[in-house]
Amino acid sequence: MFWPSVAIIGVFVIWAMVGGEGAADNLLSFRAEVVDNLSWYYVPLITGFVLFALFMGFSRYGKIKLGKDDQKPDFSLGSWLSMLFAAGMGIGLVFWGVAEPLSFYMAPKPGVGEGEAERAEFAMSQTFLHWGIHPWAIYIVVGLAIAYAVHRKGRPVSIRWALEPLFGDRVKGRLGDAIDVIALVGTIFGVATSLGFGVQQIGAGLDRLGIINDPNEVVLSIIVVIITLMAMASVVSGLDKGVKWLSNINIGLAAFILFFVLVAGSTTMLLTDFFQNIGVYLQNLPGMSLDTGSWFGDEGTGWVGGWTIFYWGWWMSWAPFVGIFIARISRGRTVREFVVGALAVPTVLSFFWFTVIGGSGIREQQANGSMVGEDGSVDSTGSLFNLLDTLPGSNIIIGIAILLVVFFFVTSSDSASYVVDMLASGGDPNPPTWSRVFWAGVEGLAAIALLLAGAGHGLTILQNVSVIIALPFSFVMIAMCVATLKSLRDEHRALEMADAEVAEQELIESAVAAMAEAQEAEESEKGDDGKEKVKATDG
Repeated sequence: MFWPSVAIIGVFVIWAMVGGEGAADNLLSFRAEVVDNLSWYYVPLITGFVLFALFMGFSRYGKIKLGKDDQKPDFSLGSWLSMLFAAGMGIGLVFWGVAEPLSFYMAPKPGVGEGEAERAEFAMSQTFLHWGIHPWAIYIVVGLAIAYAVHRKGRPVSIRWALEPLFGDRVKGRLGDAIDVIALVGTIFGVATSLGFGVQQIGAGLDRLGIINDPNEVVLSIIVVIITLMAMASVVSGLDKGVKWLSNINIGLAAFILFFVLVAGSTTMLLTDFFQNIGVYLQNLPGMSLDTGSWFGDEGTGWVGGWTIFYWGWWMSWAPFVGIFIARISRGRTVREFVVGALAVPTVLSFFWFTVIGGSGIREQQANGSMVGEDGSVDSTGSLFNLLDTLPGSNIIIGIAILLVVFFFVTSSDSASYVVDMLASGGDPNPPTWSRVFWAGVEGLAAIALLLAGAGHGLTILQNVSVIIALPFSFVMIAMCVATLKSLRDEHRALEMADAEVAEQELIESAVAAMAEAQEAEESEKGDDGKEKVKATDG
């Protein structure tokens, strides 16, 4: 799998650099066909993944442990949740924390009322849809299947082995190779794209502080090199050190910024908004989950396709990376712990983050109109800094926010390198150090090459490729659901049979013991009668 993956990544990078705008337009058209014409497929599919995750967590299968029956968790609850959250959502929350709710507020979906309150409610509930239980259900589908195969059945850390219950030994051949190559390439593309967009946000922050004015592609490439070197150092140190420590630092910095904005802003109003937002989200969840925008014509389907369907494809393209990573760190957890931990905790934290950070951006726009351009456009890379600039000590907080973005990207890069290396090494949970460094370098070089492709075309190409790859991988995910359900059902049946055999054996032993006791009592009674007869005769 190593060389085919390297070849595919190299071909796409070269094509992006040579093709430029033409390559970007071609892929954009193809991506539009995939997204716009498959809403009928993606919408019920992702909703089905949510139902599947809930069923797995709260059914009779929830007690099954992802490991040996006496296995203890590898990581403490706090470190586990920190790594899980940082790998799955962290950087996206920082990048889109202000930009997405503000974009929905300024340009809502067709059919939303024109009032400020209606647009604000829609903005927050739609953001919650994109960052709540739906993406984490996607991760759970992949993560649970792999965690069960790896920790319960002792299989290598690889996508293919999650499908063994369906395809048997065929996963050892070309079919398994193809599945793992798709997962590996999709992970590299997704992380490289995030690196590219992330350094643009870092550049915007440095520009805001006056450190680097209007950074160009060369400066951004140097930033990518620095982040890549940090990721290399982290991934070499392993999960127990670099990845875990950085994840904990990320959560600490994010919590500091979150509570600073909460305290320095409209504290009471934001806390009130939090529960209001959750209520509106839960009230509209069924309808939003199945919304295709069809009643509003091309404008409605275009809006849903450009945002919601695009997100569903984007999360599925990230599912191999995040799923394998959270599976790797979840040994010793039960199925129920895995589902609740991965579904509920990150969702609530994301909701609170978007309420405080995104809600503050909307409140600032309502009060002073300072969060968007004159034409109503939203600057996705600079929105967070626009908000922080309105608070006391803004330069210090912006500096901390830049560090947060850097650390989150390092965490995403090192954990992704670890996952890719496991795939490329045939599922080895402790792949060699040189290959960890190699894949971290590939991610950085891919991001640099596409940044230098000019005018953002390279990153557009990579982003579109990631979403396109999600289509074939969605079929793999459906197969994973079937395989996981089959495996857990068979194991539960085996456990029930074992319990029945134990109960039967205990019943037999109990009956034998009772018979022996009765026989002993009978013999004792006969002995007592004989003694009485002897006494009577002697008398």
